[in-house]
Parts: sequence; C-alpha cells; structure tokens
Amino acid sequence: MAATRAEQQADPAPALASLSFEDALAELERIVRGLESGSQKLEDAIAAYERGAALKRHCDARLAEAETRVQAIVAGPDGTLTLKDAP
Repeated sequence: MAATRAEQQADPAPALASLSFEDALAELERIVRGLESGSQKLEDAIAAYERGAALKRHCDARLAEAETRVQAIVAGPDGTLTLKDAP
C-alpha cells in the first residue's frame, strides 16, 4: 500500500519549535504568496495551507511570549530597567 503525502513528510512540529519568529513569518509570507498565485496543485495547496496555519500559531505563541517578557520590565525612578517580581 502506498504512503500518503502526509505520511511521506516528516512531522513539522520539531522544525517549528526551532524557528525564530522572523524565520517563521518569512516562511508564512512565502506560503501566502504561493497560495495567492493559484498555481499550485490542490494537494500541494492544502499542505501549504496546513503548514501556514501551524506557522501562524507558532508566530502567535512567540509574540505572546515576547509581550509577557516586555510587560515584566519596569522602569525605576532613576530610569533603570528591572524585571517585575513574579506574583
């Protein structure tokens, strides 16, 4: 029995975890351009859409982490920056 396209591809989750926000966003932008061109075969377009959705979730998570870190920065009266104590 032949393997499906999804089975032939390696699990992208480990690769996503190692991507920086900027690299993930750049890949997502390439996928969007490819989908907008309409030149992909249906199966390839579906796989690209699925990868794009995973990249979007990854970018959202990275942004949330960054926002949490920024919100933890407190400016002191003398202008020095420190981290807020955890609740």
